[in-house]
Amino acid sequence: MACFLVPTTEAIVTTVIKHAADKKGSDNIFIKKMNWLNTMLWGGSALLAFEHVWHGEVTPWFPFLTAAQNAEDAAEMLHEMMTSGVAMAILVTLAWVVMVLVAQAVSKKKAPAQAKAKA
Repeated sequence: MACFLVPTTEAIVTTVIKHAADKKGSDNIFIKKMNWLNTMLWGGSALLAFEHVWHGEVTPWFPFLTAAQNAEDAAEMLHEMMTSGVAMAILVTLAWVVMVLVAQAVSKKKAPAQAKAKA
């Protein structure tokens, strides 16, 4: 129903953090690779939003989410957001952390090998 709103909210927050960190010139590896996270979050959220529009759960008229039309459906929608939406956002973020750590490990491994090759 509205599970895509949780990763979308995270995407908004991480995009703002990335822009602020870029202005400060942060050297943190996770800040530098935050574009990966943003791409994953925005892409996944867009795909989920499209799927919800396709199934008629999101409409172009108020209240936009069909589940927000009555209290019973709204409670179910909030439950879905707290379970599925949060789980998806956490899973995407954990996948990104693993990607950054693997990329950092590979680049550290390549640096000594390249230095030996030059010598």
